[in-house]
Amino acid sequence: MITIRPLTPATLPDFLHFFDHVAFSDNPKWASCYCHFPHADHARIEWRQRGAAENRSAVCDLARNGAMRGLLAVADGQTIGWCNAGPRPLIDNFFGHPDAEGERIGSIACFVIAPAWRRRGVARALLDAACESFAAQGLQWAEGYPQKGANTPTAMHLGPLEMYLAAGFELAGEEESLLKLRKRLLA
Repeated sequence: MITIRPLTPATLPDFLHFFDHVAFSDNPKWASCYCHFPHADHARIEWRQRGAAENRSAVCDLARNGAMRGLLAVADGQTIGWCNAGPRPLIDNFFGHPDAEGERIGSIACFVIAPAWRRRGVARALLDAACESFAAQGLQWAEGYPQKGANTPTAMHLGPLEMYLAAGFELAGEEESLLKLRKRLLA
């Protein structure tokens, strides 16, 4: 059975263990990210020059002060998945600009699923929990940003298009290589 827990200072050690040892065991090139990419100010930093220690430290600070939010999927006491999901203003750097409706949008920036747990419903459970969390926060919309033409686990780190569509999301626009999908949560 999969349970979903929010990222909090208390669950931060579980998040770190997942990213330190599990998340990118099959993709070591991305192991330094720690899901900091959507939160980094790309106008001020050169992403490719950042290392794992910098990103790990940055996400610890963000998580402790509530500026990075998300959900952890847990099975048998082990973290098996992560979804970076929070109010849109927390990831405006991901797009390089704020959204005029940002205060009403919950954004889903990334999914990272343990290799042994892929294609077993973990991402869908995280997506459903993100939408429930957004609605509980009073956010009107959930947004996801799948990559156009994604067909590998690496390319689908923003979530597979088919998963969003099956969950009731609809196309709302495009941003360079990304689709913008929305689901109304509150009337």
